[in-house]
Amino acid sequence: MSLQCQQLACRRGDRILFSGLNFSLSEGELLFLEGRNGSGKTTLLKTLAGLRQADEGEIHWQGENIDDQYDDYRAALSWLGHLNGIKADLSALENLRIMSKLQEDNVSDDEIETALEKVGLAGYEDLPSHYLSQGQKRRSALAYFYFTKSKLWILDEPFTALDIKAVADLQQHIRQHVDKDGMVILTTHQDVDMLSGNIQRLRLDQPQ
Repeated sequence: MSLQCQQLACRRGDRILFSGLNFSLSEGELLFLEGRNGSGKTTLLKTLAGLRQADEGEIHWQGENIDDQYDDYRAALSWLGHLNGIKADLSALENLRIMSKLQEDNVSDDEIETALEKVGLAGYEDLPSHYLSQGQKRRSALAYFYFTKSKLWILDEPFTALDIKAVADLQQHIRQHVDKDGMVILTTHQDVDMLSGNIQRLRLDQPQ
């Protein structure tokens, strides 16, 4: 499987964030997206996740434009943005049930509870999410990535609000996904060890 971007351009109002952007990502690869604040990192990630349209250019998945296979493409990817995407009045277990059904992952409550245990939320499964700390809410959202079958992960600042151990655990989990022929695109302001290896880097505030 592969993701290709051809001559992508995105604007915010009258301002061009980036243009003429070309890159590709294959199985077993991680792409680290860099750039100063306001360079368009989140805009690009949302565009790749199918949450907004590029102003110019095309995105291809397995050789076909994602607009022509939207449902299949969305089923192949999982997205984590700045917001955790969880409902405050629902528990972590209930939120993850909904995420699983929407993505058609077909996982059991036992699998969801195992994922919550892996992110350090054992014992918090049934607590309404508005009682959780910011770090716990982030881990609740990240638990989804411990059972999803999606090939492509698109992660916008995934380490936000996490403590040192949680950051280390997530790095290891992302590495394992890539080692199993998964695909990851992420951006982070944090200095993490996993970004010093053999990965692709794309910087938006430099000429392409």
